[in-house]
Formats: sequence, structure tokens, C-alpha cells
Amino acid sequence: MAPKSSKSAKQVKQASGAAATPARKAARKPLAKKPARPDGPPPLTLEEDLKAYREMLLIRRFEEKAGQMYGMGLIGGFCHLYIGQEAVVIGVLGAMKPGDQVVTGYRDHGHMLACGMDAKGVMAELTGRAGGYSKGKGGSMHMFSIEKDFYGGHGIVGAPVPIGTGLAFANKYRGNDNVSLTFFGDGAANQGQVYESFNMAELWRLPVVYVIENNQYAMGTSLARGSAQTNLSKRGVSFNIPGEQVDGMDVRAVRAAAVKAIEWCRAGKGPYILEMLTYRYRGHSMSDPAKYRAKEEVNKMRQEHDAIEQVRHRLLESGKSEDELKEIDREIRAIVNDAAQFAQDSPEPDPSELWTDVLADANVGV
Repeated sequence: MAPKSSKSAKQVKQASGAAATPARKAARKPLAKKPARPDGPPPLTLEEDLKAYREMLLIRRFEEKAGQMYGMGLIGGFCHLYIGQEAVVIGVLGAMKPGDQVVTGYRDHGHMLACGMDAKGVMAELTGRAGGYSKGKGGSMHMFSIEKDFYGGHGIVGAPVPIGTGLAFANKYRGNDNVSLTFFGDGAANQGQVYESFNMAELWRLPVVYVIENNQYAMGTSLARGSAQTNLSKRGVSFNIPGEQVDGMDVRAVRAAAVKAIEWCRAGKGPYILEMLTYRYRGHSMSDPAKYRAKEEVNKMRQEHDAIEQVRHRLLESGKSEDELKEIDREIRAIVNDAAQFAQDSPEPDPSELWTDVLADANVGV
């Protein structure tokens, strides 16, 4: 006869729980919580809230229209929408000054609009038309504007980090006080080039703010399944780079953290890391059905944490009327509709454009 177990039912349950696989534990891990701030983020003025509302709403409506045009076949290739993450770029860029540079990855339309690039030129580039910022040859992930200090959308995962670090090196070399604002995602945070850049940036005290837009799922894998250290603000610890987790769904918190980080860099103290806890409402790209997460999770984020709705409620509490906010929405929709019409009316690039902006020997035949 087998001996009776001396363990209680509770002990057996605890033991079986401890034996759960890492994958199962990761699957049970809750969504990253917003960092606690007992006193709340510093408030914005009514004018600042209104400006943030307009700018975030422009990104939201632009991206919604881009999604529609992709579905109609007017936009080809890849198209990564920024819906849900608007507070990150608007809050960070709200703290910059003229001369500061911006570089980001492939989820870049919102960054372009936040830099002041014309919605018509951005939409025309998405549709591959001559009126686009890259003359219709770059598409969604490859736009650039020296005039607006925007140094790209880049399709290679992690590529913005060494580029942004190089911009910061140029600032240091030239002796100006400009800061490089370098955006990348949680999926790119495991790239080797990121850590090489971190090391150089701290070694040379380069003025660069690394903004990690942690939307929880990278290209489709949750952060808990793909990263041993899920607090990405700590990724600079071994390089002595300070970091901070920020509620990336609250434009006030983002703005306050960005002001602090940019001041750190401008004072010659070296780089700074900001991990923005944010969330994308759509899939990784337009071709991603996002079946790796529950609809209830997405709906909860939309209903309880939406960045634009937070500002909208504050504006209403400050005395703005529903009619005034609806008028702003109508104005934004008109801008986006004009951009969409411009894109469709703009001609396709002339075939001669195949040979422009390309390094080639004119004496060598094709």
C-alpha cells in the first residue's frame, strides 16, 4: 500500500503552480500597470490641452483614413498605424525646441504630423504619388524632412537608435545645445545595435533621449514572452544611463517626463531613457488580425485609458462645450479629407524618377 501524502491540499496546489511553464506564467502576466503618481502628473494649461487635443486628433483621424485607403487598395505595401499611441509623440515633441531632431521606426506617420509635416505630403507618399515627401518612392516607412528636423521613418527594426545616436554625436561635435529624440519600440529593445549605441552615448555624454514606445506586443509577441527584463526603463542600467517608466496614455505625464529628460541632455549629462507604457489598438500592421490578444483587453484600454478621451474630458470640465469640440473634429476631418483627395489627384512619379536620388556612375550602362 502506498504511503499517505503528508502534504495538505493547499501545499499540493502551491507546488503544482510553482511547476508551471514559463510560457504559461507569461500568458497569465497582466498588462503593464501605469506607474504610480500619488499627486498625479503636472497639469497642462487650457491652451496646452487644446493644442494637444487637436494634434492627437489629427493623428487619429489621419490614421483612420489611411486604414480606409489601404482597404480600398489605394495604399500598397506595409502600413503600420499609430492609433492609440498619440500621447507619446505629442507629449515628447511638446517639450522640444527648434533644432532638436526626431527619428523613429516604421510606425511613423504620427511622428511626421507631430513634427509639422503637411498631411497632404504624408498621405501622397503613402499612396506612392509624386506629391509625397519622398516623391512617391518611399512609401509608408521612408519619409524624411530636413526642414522639420525629421530624420526618418526606418523600416529596419532598431535602426533609429544608432542613427539618433549619430545625430546626438553631431550636436556634441558642433557644440550646439540640440537634443536627438530617438523613438523605437519594445520589440526593438532587444537589438544588439541598441546596446552598442547606449554604450557610446553614455561614454561620450551624447544629448539623446531614447523613447521606448512600449505598446506591449512588438510585432505580435507579448513583452513577457520575449524579454527577460520587462521593465525597459532599466535597459540602460549597465551603461549608467538613467531611465524612467511613464504613463504613455496620459499626455501630461509624457510631457513632464520629456521636459525632465531633455533638460538632462541639454545640461551635458548624457543620454536618458524614457519607457512609455502605451498601447496600439490595431494590429502590428494592416495585414495583422491581432488574434494574439483578447478583444476585451483592447476595449478596456480604449474605454478606460484612451489618451484623446482623457483630454476631451478635461476640456469639458474646463468649460469647453460639446459643440466646440465637435467643431474641432470637423476641422480635423476636413484637413484629412483634403489630404486624401490631394493624394488621389496627385500623379504617379515620372519614370525618370527611377534614376534620381540614387548613387550611380553615369558612365556605366544599365
